[in-house]
Amino acid sequence: MLGGTRLGRSTAAAAAALVAAGALAGCGGGDAEAAETLTVYSAQHESLVRTMLEGFTEETGIALEFRDANDAELANQIVQEGDASPADVFLTENSPSIDVLDREGLLAPLEQATLDQVGARYRPSTGNWTGFAARSTVLVHNPAQLPQDQLPASITDLANPEWEGRIGIAAGGADFQAIVAGVLALRGEEATRAWLAGLERNANVYPSNSAVMVAADEGEIDAGVMYHYYFYRDRAENGLKSDDAELHFFRNGDPGAFLSVSGAGVLASSDQPEQAQQLVAYLTGPEAQQRLAESTALEYAVGNDVPSAEVLPPLEELQAPEVDPGSLDQQRVTELMQDVGLL
Repeated sequence: MLGGTRLGRSTAAAAAALVAAGALAGCGGGDAEAAETLTVYSAQHESLVRTMLEGFTEETGIALEFRDANDAELANQIVQEGDASPADVFLTENSPSIDVLDREGLLAPLEQATLDQVGARYRPSTGNWTGFAARSTVLVHNPAQLPQDQLPASITDLANPEWEGRIGIAAGGADFQAIVAGVLALRGEEATRAWLAGLERNANVYPSNSAVMVAADEGEIDAGVMYHYYFYRDRAENGLKSDDAELHFFRNGDPGAFLSVSGAGVLASSDQPEQAQQLVAYLTGPEAQQRLAESTALEYAVGNDVPSAEVLPPLEELQAPEVDPGSLDQQRVTELMQDVGLL
């Protein structure tokens, strides 16, 4: 995905068709005719998920079929399908959508051995799903217009009058809405509503995170809210969208240091629960996590004892606030953003 828009995919096609992926199940797991097949509803970046699961079929003999679309679309589809859903596993880009399924009672508890592969802060207290990747909230800024000594101390400061017309957000994207969910969990509804109202007055709204980054890079705005990996990925490719920009990590437990996790869960309605549990265990295990760390995605690995890409600030240095990923209320976020006019 680039700035929230999935390339080479139409949403209609994604919802209507299954895209087969993965190797034939003949290598180490029986012949192709006898192979079991899991259906994976996935909202994470296609290239990252395929990379992380590259060895799964060879190791287990279980074939994979993917249905790719965005978080909200797939979550709503599963809710509508209910017990008749063909999905065995649900993978999200941000966690609020998988938590919707958890609250609806549509997820099966994960095996404890799988949960133990990931730090407690990257999975909900329910134990019904787990994070398998993470991304940090950042402020992208143009130091020629917004030098280091003028950066805001907190992401909540961006609602103050002095920021009017100077900042950018991708209000319609799942990324920004997950950040809002983090603010809501940490600061409560009254403070979050006031913050959002300030952003509605102050912010230029862009269609994607990449558009926010480009606007900051080119001096159209002084700063913008997004996730870290857009910047690092662009710098690793050619830097054309970020060469005049820098990142500010809020740290200090600020809501602006919120870590969003990508979630993985097994559907309670799956008719192959053992195999589905195997997939989530593989995704959070050392082999898949190492593939993530070595990939061009430049998201954070969350598996125990698997360091992320060297170019990234280590997770332990981000000083992210403690937020139960299962406490993020997507429905209330949508209502609040609609109330203040950001949606």
